[in-house]
Amino acid sequence: AMAAGGLRQRLVHLDLKGAPPRAAYLGQVLPLLRALGATGLLLEYEDTFPYTGPLEPLRAPHAYSRQELRELLGLAKEQGLEVVPLVQSFGHMEFVLKHKEFAHLREVRMFPNALNPHKEESRALVKAMIDHVMALHEDLKWFHIGCDEVYYLGEGEESKQWLQQQENTPEKLCLSHIKAVASCMASSYPTVTPIVWDDMLRGISEETLAESGVPQLVQPMIWDYAADLDVESKVLLVEKYRRCGFSKVWFASAFKGATGVNQSLTLIGHHLQNHLQWLKVASSTPTDVLQGIALTGWQRYDHFSVLCELFPVAIPSLAVCLQALENGGYSETVKENVEKLLGMPNLEIDTFMSTSLGTFPGSTILTLVTQVSFYLKSSVDELLERNRYVTGWFSPYHRKRKIIHPIIMHHFQPDAISLLSKWNAVVQDLQAAMEQVFHNSTVEEWMEENVHPSLQKLQQVVDDLDKAIKAQT
Repeated sequence: AMAAGGLRQRLVHLDLKGAPPRAAYLGQVLPLLRALGATGLLLEYEDTFPYTGPLEPLRAPHAYSRQELRELLGLAKEQGLEVVPLVQSFGHMEFVLKHKEFAHLREVRMFPNALNPHKEESRALVKAMIDHVMALHEDLKWFHIGCDEVYYLGEGEESKQWLQQQENTPEKLCLSHIKAVASCMASSYPTVTPIVWDDMLRGISEETLAESGVPQLVQPMIWDYAADLDVESKVLLVEKYRRCGFSKVWFASAFKGATGVNQSLTLIGHHLQNHLQWLKVASSTPTDVLQGIALTGWQRYDHFSVLCELFPVAIPSLAVCLQALENGGYSETVKENVEKLLGMPNLEIDTFMSTSLGTFPGSTILTLVTQVSFYLKSSVDELLERNRYVTGWFSPYHRKRKIIHPIIMHHFQPDAISLLSKWNAVVQDLQAAMEQVFHNSTVEEWMEENVHPSLQKLQQVVDDLDKAIKAQT
């Protein structure tokens, strides 16, 4: 009943700034998202959008083609999924401001994260990005313009001068840029409503917000990814936004990418808890105020950080969270339903998944990533750091000098060789499964971060054993 009330719109966020899945894979996933209870997608393109002309530098080598996106958007429409594009227009602009062509538009000269809001050219850049993305989409109702975490705002040279004038504050600077972007959208695309992340607005007084004119132009998306989210303070925040003049608000939860910058597995229980808290907030919010919820799935914390959980790894978490929202809670029935939709024999909520297989698209990746995350490092460390024959008779000192006691060698050489061949086989399977879903750059990055450190250590010991034996003979 609760879901029918407040959370009619359930957008699944695809964060494409890391590990963007191949278009064909996304096409396979859409029907599953629909079946699980999603009503739309929040597409954060970042550097995967096929920008052209002066904006071409923004385009990553693995960006989608226009044709791929047209097909994907067509499939979303067939599935009845509402698409909401997200284009950052203030903070998190690294993918733009890291390029020499656009570096002069930084708020602080050294930092590529925030846009200088004083320059006409900054607004022209944002407008051009929005226009490019708009041109590829039809019938949009909403367009997300980002605006979260605008670090160092007010610390640039132009801002410092502007802030010396009476009445000027960093808050007003922030609001005036949001207003400029939103007004520009209102005049070019009057039927599309801009959405903004709410964190830059939370601490601003009601009076300042109301006077800014921003509430009439945008809908705030209130985000909180904590398992112990404070329901009461969220309800008060919604009321505050209402009094300032915002007509509708959105919520944003997380199904992955919010528990650790280099997290490789998703703990479902944490994210389920976050959604159950949001359901409580929804039940205390008037239905005419609440536009919907976005389930975020961060893939990097920012443009330069490492990858967190891969999308296929987090599908069970997404499934549980969507079903909890659709059913207004979590129960045995919800669990069985998710298991049926994913083809998974037993879902584990409060521990990490065991290596059981599912039948959903990309489930092999989940199985093998689970194996690697649980056992690769620990099995290699066990051999190299806790096996007394290695620590006692084949230390770094021995290895460097190719000293080996031939009898001792027999105690661990077979173990080292069999462990290496076992992991090489697993990694080969994982590589093949990942190549179906991701571009090579993603596979390479994930392997270098999560596999190579342990596997290379093991390979090195096997090689050193070989060399030491050869030196003996």
